[in-house]
Amino acid sequence: MGFLSFIFGAKKRQVEQYIENGAIILDVRTQREWDQGHVEGSVHIPLNELNNRVGEVKALNKPIIACCESGVRSAKAAKFLNLNNIDAINGGGWVSVKHKL
Repeated sequence: MGFLSFIFGAKKRQVEQYIENGAIILDVRTQREWDQGHVEGSVHIPLNELNNRVGEVKALNKPIIACCESGVRSAKAAKFLNLNNIDAINGGGWVSVKHKL
């Protein structure tokens, strides 16, 4: 197993573990991106609205898997949520998260 396989395998296992623990998928892409496709059952809060809507995420009372297009915005979202005492991980791109379900 190569290093990249190890890293991406660990990410996949982490996402799978969060899903098993009842995690909510939080899509932080724009409305336009969301309208073009998203993970069924996911919650949509664009990254630029997350600061004002963090209470909505807290109210879910579940672990969070943040996703976006490439994983950059979802990394920012996961970090922000962690700083607000919400258990969150970066799931990366929404298409890859979809395939892990």
